Amino acid sequence: MGRACKAYIAGAFEHPTRHAVDQSVAQLHAEVARGALADAGLSKDDVDGYFCAGDAPGLGGLSMVEYMGLDVRYVDSTDTGGSAYVVHLGHAAEAIAAGKCSVALITLAGRPRAAAKATLPDYDNDTPDTAFETPFNQMIVNNYAMAAMRHRHEFATTAEQLAWIKVAASHHAQHNEHAMLRKVVTVEDVVNSPMISDPLHRLDCCVVSDGGGAIVMVSPEIAKSLGDRCVKVMGQGEAVKTTNRGQVDLTFTAGVKSGAIAFEEAGLTPADIDMVTIYDSFTITVLITLEDLGFCEKGQGGRFVSDGNLISGVGKLPFNTDGGGLCNNHPSNRGSMTKIIEAVRQLRGEAHPRVQVPDCTFALAHGSGGLISTRLCSATAILGRNDA
Repeated sequence: MGRACKAYIAGAFEHPTRHAVDQSVAQLHAEVARGALADAGLSKDDVDGYFCAGDAPGLGGLSMVEYMGLDVRYVDSTDTGGSAYVVHLGHAAEAIAAGKCSVALITLAGRPRAAAKATLPDYDNDTPDTAFETPFNQMIVNNYAMAAMRHRHEFATTAEQLAWIKVAASHHAQHNEHAMLRKVVTVEDVVNSPMISDPLHRLDCCVVSDGGGAIVMVSPEIAKSLGDRCVKVMGQGEAVKTTNRGQVDLTFTAGVKSGAIAFEEAGLTPADIDMVTIYDSFTITVLITLEDLGFCEKGQGGRFVSDGNLISGVGKLPFNTDGGGLCNNHPSNRGSMTKIIEAVRQLRGEAHPRVQVPDCTFALAHGSGGLISTRLCSATAILGRNDA
């Protein structure tokens, strides 16, 4: 099975719904769990480790283990927002390597669209930053717009360059029957869409959807018995960026550190990566992340994404080939799960034929949790084809 690794992804499943009007969040978790286990050729009786984040109802892992009838010996409910599920991928790999579990089920679900709630969850009054930031009534898009404005100021990044990220996502989403936005858009469409928070336009923003997804991770021994569809976890890294006591630099994320950790563990470099799936809450999120992960120099992201360089079959680095959060889905502000799932599809050769990357051997999945202009947790995973 090629180069040795700690754990494999044996099953992956993305819920087809984008509007769950008659399903609870717990039901969605259970449905994606069933789908991922079926994809792996396993049953819930095989699961001995369970992982989820703050999107899970009740007491998180405790509530969901009982709801789904699991019998586990390891549970983890770590929540780092949008990066949580790339974090869990790494935590599950470590737990498997340590012998704490051998079949880890990781589930995501949310229904913010049906609940008409597209904001971050309410924070407890004891949260340290509340007293300093809440009085200013900050909104999510404002925080990302500040980062975009600063990037424009320092590096002359243009709205047209940011728009190319949305254009690439739309080119991929047209082939995804479940994507919320399947219409291919142009740079002009993006920059002429309504301004939401300068310099971000409406089409620079992700969709809000219901849905979810799940993956099943297994030990190398179990992977050998499941055929050649298992995907290697080559490396994973996570890191936190804070406001640094008010000395804030808006032009980078913790991906600078998480990416370096993941690449070192995998023994690879950005030049080895065939495609990427990057958390895309806004176009600026993708641009800064590409710089932080080393795919281009700091400040050169605008030039890098221009002229279709992120479009599969056209550009040098295909990204979010399912349409991503910008066009496909974005359930529960924890979109890194769907990034893992699409990377798995590509490495298996099971993506849509029009977006499948030829001979896809190594893929990178990345999540960002928190706010890009304040505190943020980044998590990066390097995944490899079974025979890599």
